[in-house]
Amino acid sequence: MPDVTKNQVLEALAKVRSPDLQSDLVTRGMVSDVFISDSKVYFSITVPADQAKALEPLRLAAEKAVTAVPGVKGALVTLTADRKASSAPQQPPSPQAHGHSHAPAGAQSRGPANVKAGVPGVGAIIAVASGKGGVGKSTTAVNLALGLQANGLRVGILDADIYGPSVPRLLKISGRPEQIDGRLIKPMENYGLKAMSMGFLVDEETAMIWRGPMVQSALLQMLREVAWGDLDVLVVDMPPGTGDAQLTMAQQVPLAGAVIVSTPQDLALIDARKAVTMFRKVEIPLLGIVENMSYFLAPDTGKRYDIFGHGGARAEAERIGVPFLGEVPLTMDIRERSDLGTPIVHAEPDSDVANIYKDIAAKVWAQLSQGARRKAPSIVFE
Repeated sequence: MPDVTKNQVLEALAKVRSPDLQSDLVTRGMVSDVFISDSKVYFSITVPADQAKALEPLRLAAEKAVTAVPGVKGALVTLTADRKASSAPQQPPSPQAHGHSHAPAGAQSRGPANVKAGVPGVGAIIAVASGKGGVGKSTTAVNLALGLQANGLRVGILDADIYGPSVPRLLKISGRPEQIDGRLIKPMENYGLKAMSMGFLVDEETAMIWRGPMVQSALLQMLREVAWGDLDVLVVDMPPGTGDAQLTMAQQVPLAGAVIVSTPQDLALIDARKAVTMFRKVEIPLLGIVENMSYFLAPDTGKRYDIFGHGGARAEAERIGVPFLGEVPLTMDIRERSDLGTPIVHAEPDSDVANIYKDIAAKVWAQLSQGARRKAPSIVFE
């Protein structure tokens, strides 16, 4: 069967009427760049921000049109809430139906303007972030998730790094997720963790050449259109830095808090401060800082070396008044286990390093459980 082409996709979308019924999505310029990988099609539809919810039938119609194209195995279609868009007629926003809050105890609402739609069944959503790449953030996120699980919690992990997803390799998961009822995606699972990542949807070598709005929309769809089931905690492995993707998660997802990962040296701490500043500006509680690669333990002698310096993250946490969660050493076991997709908390649950991660997880959960001291947003179901 011949490969699906962009022109075939656009021809199918040209048959979908725009909201004003005067033309089609393609003619009105509402369709983003079309990305095709492994016979799966990815694109977004630009609509006014205040009409995104009301125009969900439009997204479903576009998805149906594309999946009907011969050779298409599936489609990820998202609505991009572009406040400058004017393609659709103005309509009054649909009323919101409020449900039960699953935020940590004591969480308070920040008012209608700041209410963020949550994920049914998910208790608390926490972000694991860093100001830069290369500090072991994804390894920390996976082992933190397993540490929370080891402490008796039901846990999932969302890999929000669209351009460089690491969770599939770290959790040794391959294959493609299944769709439920033609819309919801069933998360992949290993070691008892439910997981979702763009790495499950495209080949590992595929370069994701997407503009910001499409990345933002894909992130929200991976969060809200996945059948997570009942979880106590959903850990979000954030992309490194403080760009559009990070702001999307911080501003549109009801995060109960954020964990910042840094190495001890000054250069890494400078970038970690940027992440701290970003979360504070959007009023996301800071659960604490982890000093990763805090020191090196020689595998033959057990001797300790402070390769990157030591104690910088602890000192920074004290300086800015943020809890210090712990020091994770740089060991051969962590590196080898990560490469093999067998995280150390799962593979060696009684080891010293695994106990460090579990202790960090316990401190994070304690922070969440004492949410009365913070202004964490309540989670509202729509």
